[in-house]
Amino acid sequence: MARRRGPTWSPREEDYARIFREQNPWQETGKVPEAWAREVERPLARFLARRLLREEPRRFQLILGPRRVGKTTSLYQTVRRLLRDGIPRSSLWWLRLDHPLLLQVPLGALCQQVIATHEVTTESPVYLFLDELTYSESWDLWLKTIYDEMWPVRIAGSSSSTAALRDRKLESGVGRWEEQYLAPYLFSEYLELVGRPISMPVGESLTETIENCILKRVDVSGISDYRRRFLLTGGFPELLIHGSLKETNGEESSILLESQRILRNDAVERAIYKDIPQAFGVDNPLVLERVLYTLAGQVTGILSPQTICQSIGGVSQPTFLRYLSYLERAFLVFTLPNYSGSESSTQKRGRKLYFVDGAVRNAALQRGLAPLTDASEMGLLIENMVAGHLRALGEGSQTRLYYWRDRHEEIDFVYDHPESPIAFEIGTSPGHHHRGIIAFTSRFPRFEGRCYMVSFGADAVRAQDSWNKIGTIPLDLFLLAVGAQAERELERRLISA
Repeated sequence: MARRRGPTWSPREEDYARIFREQNPWQETGKVPEAWAREVERPLARFLARRLLREEPRRFQLILGPRRVGKTTSLYQTVRRLLRDGIPRSSLWWLRLDHPLLLQVPLGALCQQVIATHEVTTESPVYLFLDELTYSESWDLWLKTIYDEMWPVRIAGSSSSTAALRDRKLESGVGRWEEQYLAPYLFSEYLELVGRPISMPVGESLTETIENCILKRVDVSGISDYRRRFLLTGGFPELLIHGSLKETNGEESSILLESQRILRNDAVERAIYKDIPQAFGVDNPLVLERVLYTLAGQVTGILSPQTICQSIGGVSQPTFLRYLSYLERAFLVFTLPNYSGSESSTQKRGRKLYFVDGAVRNAALQRGLAPLTDASEMGLLIENMVAGHLRALGEGSQTRLYYWRDRHEEIDFVYDHPESPIAFEIGTSPGHHHRGIIAFTSRFPRFEGRCYMVSFGADAVRAQDSWNKIGTIPLDLFLLAVGAQAERELERRLISA
């Protein structure tokens, strides 16, 4: 790399030049290596490229999410799209900021070095892709500086590190960058990945999309085996691609065991023994692992900190709540509050626990082959899968997700959309009772005619067409409707905002 005006580098400038070449091969070839960006894109890549091209309003984009969900791959796919859209290869720069040498250089100096490589203007900016952005020291302050001083760059970054939420000053990001949550694959994305996509009539809200799917009789026959494999493997692209190559039913057990092994090593142990201790100074990660193990045994249940602390022993409630927040910020688990119609009273109630993906829970517990034969175990995983889909939709639409329970009556999920609220009960069969829904709509009339029973083998009936104003929808159709709506909301958030 020719020496240009800019910051003073270490004597090993040729090392940095080599790193830049290795991380940006398209600047010589004009192409992103196929191994880095699989052809079937996640929706994020399609919409992020358009957002960076338009840049209205001006915002940097930060992609957050669990490990192994495809954040880096999605950014590479975005680079490929920009190349195809005619952006000069010399304007597209990738910096993997957890590289040992790049860690030694301030983010601002790296950006200045890139800018100095060629003429740039506000109309012809540099596109910076900052992988593992939050490894860079004072990354949030540098983004603030770059934004406020109007450097001619457009930035997309990624992070699965808890450092993204450790010391970050939230006010730095207001009006400067947007956070996009990338969830594990949704069922609709998985079907596209394996070449079995199903077109969905998407509406303006989840309620409208579900009604459209029912009215147009969307055919979801023949996909139950795909859903089962997706449920057991988890929504992680490398595992899904590998699992899809093993077609026979005899391979199901090996797919499940291999998924658990990989997720145990990469998602669970790395978070427990590296990410969280480094980010938050946890001195005894063994206790943190016991907390996670205990939570895994209570998935879909209502948390009782007092009971959990008694079962673990030697852990105070403040410590447990602190560890729970670390696990949430590491994208391993999430919780839902009890719906009350009032935010102040909602936060005082018990919270319901879910894993970001049921396969991570299986890996934490080392469940082995139990999910294949245990009906109650499978029921927990199905509810957790539904929760993950609705949470991904809620993140994209900025809509709160709840459960509801009052004494012995409950409803599993309340999607509290301001104009089109809708609620769901997950049943094991079409004959599941409706007592919880009836009690819920009696308490909250705004949900009358907006509740659905979701189960295997259910007939697809709109709530407004049912005699008791409670709709029914088969599980697979419901998952695809939620996935299609999540994609629509992501497009709206990135493109139409």
